[in-house]
Amino acid sequence: MDVGKITRENERRLDSLASPYNPMTGEGCCGDRFLLEIPDAPYPSLLLLRSMEEFPAVRLLREHGTIRAVLEHDEAGYSPGSRALFWTLFCEERASRDFEFFAYAWLTIHHGMTGDLIPFLLNRGQRRLLETMEGMRERGMPIRVILLKSRQWGGSTLVEMYMLWVQVALKANWNSCVCAHLDQASTVIRAMLTGALSRMPVFRGRRFSSKGFEGTRNIKYIEGRGSTITVGSAESPDSIRSQNVKMAHFSEVALYPDTDKRATSSLIGAIIGTLKMVELSIVVYESTARGVGDFFHEEWLKAERGESPFEPVFVEWYLIDDYREALDRGWYYNVHGKRVAGSRGEFVATLTDREALLFNSNDGVTLENLNWYRGKRAEFNVDYMMRQEYPSTPTEAFHGTGSPVFRHEDVESQRQYCRAPVAIGTLSSRCPPSLARVERQRNKEILEEIAFHADAGSLDRYLSGDRRRRELAEREKVKVWAFPDLTARVRDRYVVIFDPQRGLSESADWGVVCVLDRFWMKDGGVPEVVAEWKGKEDKDMSIWEAARLARWYGDALLVVECNTYDTDTRDDYSEFIFDTLSSHYRNLYSRTDADKVREGVPVEYGFHMNRSTKPMVIEDYRGVLRERGYRERNPEVLEQALVYEKSKSGKYEAKKGYHDDALVTRMVGCWICSRLPLPSASKSNPSEGRRELVGISSV
Repeated sequence: MDVGKITRENERRLDSLASPYNPMTGEGCCGDRFLLEIPDAPYPSLLLLRSMEEFPAVRLLREHGTIRAVLEHDEAGYSPGSRALFWTLFCEERASRDFEFFAYAWLTIHHGMTGDLIPFLLNRGQRRLLETMEGMRERGMPIRVILLKSRQWGGSTLVEMYMLWVQVALKANWNSCVCAHLDQASTVIRAMLTGALSRMPVFRGRRFSSKGFEGTRNIKYIEGRGSTITVGSAESPDSIRSQNVKMAHFSEVALYPDTDKRATSSLIGAIIGTLKMVELSIVVYESTARGVGDFFHEEWLKAERGESPFEPVFVEWYLIDDYREALDRGWYYNVHGKRVAGSRGEFVATLTDREALLFNSNDGVTLENLNWYRGKRAEFNVDYMMRQEYPSTPTEAFHGTGSPVFRHEDVESQRQYCRAPVAIGTLSSRCPPSLARVERQRNKEILEEIAFHADAGSLDRYLSGDRRRRELAEREKVKVWAFPDLTARVRDRYVVIFDPQRGLSESADWGVVCVLDRFWMKDGGVPEVVAEWKGKEDKDMSIWEAARLARWYGDALLVVECNTYDTDTRDDYSEFIFDTLSSHYRNLYSRTDADKVREGVPVEYGFHMNRSTKPMVIEDYRGVLRERGYRERNPEVLEQALVYEKSKSGKYEAKKGYHDDALVTRMVGCWICSRLPLPSASKSNPSEGRRELVGISSV
């Protein structure tokens, strides 16, 4: 471990965190902004939202250069009073577009540690959430957000103050509702909202206040705006049902009581049932995670898959500025959470594998974050509770229940090898796989003249960071991390694993083809993932996609996980597809013992995952992860490994709502790779003979 290198990188990250953020000038604020110079203004240089360029005051200031010059061209003329009025009106117009400016200039909140009243200055987590909400508002979209968060950084506060801004500055007669998980929490929320409203300075010529609405305790009326704020809880749902609202915030949704008589979905449906999908309407689901399978988890998965109007927002624990513990005071937390004397360099020397991985894999993690994490972790009995409360990834947040098959640290150790593909595209050949059954005489041509066609647009969408755009970019496409290297003939170099799709519905597992390169094993290295195809074509088409990929990678050994073929009895489906394929592609994996084949036993193609082989490949992969016995490139596989569990019935499977399709290709692939001869130079074409492995017969 290079202590000096890590320390220098940490200094760079700390400097980045100290970059200016000033909502009064707009520096460091979210949104597309332009520079407006006003030499005689209280703030001479302003970065304003692009949507303000057409403001009359902005046009006048650009034309004349100063406030004084603008007023001198006006009939009223210039005076200290007219200058003050101009600036006040300018700021109020700006506040109607720029929430960060409004929040700091007009709203106050109690500091979480001291209790002092302070201007509402957004932290980094709040700014990430705001970027999503403002992005939807700027596009004229209804605002729909689901927020998965770490503990106590002000996510709820941001949502509530944002809705208050809409009511005060943007929309009259615009009712809101806030539903907490407990009555006590709803009381705190009500006090925060009414307090912030009563403390607001004059805005547009008046002071705002709230009063009880028609004798109710939980509904407040904003005088002068015609809007109500209803605050209630899932504990007392009758107090908030059937409200005519335009904005709704559901806080700590995963903690709502969810029974047959009091279902979370029914409560939320009763509140938002009449809420229209119109501009400036808002619905936010917000919570820390509490395991899988509940309403919040299901809604999060749908948002990630793009199957709902909600935008998923996740805030990692290390994004929160309070979750840092200084290392310049002569002490640090050791791995047991105790304070010990030592320098930053001594702390670096004690980093665990998980801590080093967090630092190396996430540009936002500092040593100060890790020092805080150690101290906090010591307060929890078990790791999963800490990860649930302070997650680094969405999967980690929901990973607190069940019996995981693979150790979290072993899975995460692969993240350092994950990277974006160098290309995404499609394969072509003389005949497309879609004609495999209708023009069988052309099957041979499916594997002839294989060519790769890169799609720059798909790669751009994949690199955008948006999960839904990434999934669309890779659908029925080949992701390439390393192109086929056929400059030298190397026998037993590439292995291709195909796990067929389990149906054509959106929720079904995908068909996945994985290419592993074993080249480095000849010198004591490990195999690495070099390509992957992912799609939901019919099985008789997708198996040809796998064969084309195997042919492209130098006639690689093609291993088909054959359960879905063997269980499909239509027209002797399995026998048909494998007999057809094997007549055109000879380097096809067989699970039949070679001696039995010579005795006349029919060849059984494919790897069969059953009660005997499944535990075997799982146990093997567990060891591979522990020893870092291969190099993963796709982080999606790690997410699948983290939620792969052994159920109470003893069945190995993905958690509800997740997939294991890509993971299966890696488990089978690593098992196969360890049992083939080491790669070696060869003058012959590997497809001239079929590779048969002994000892993995179907049981």
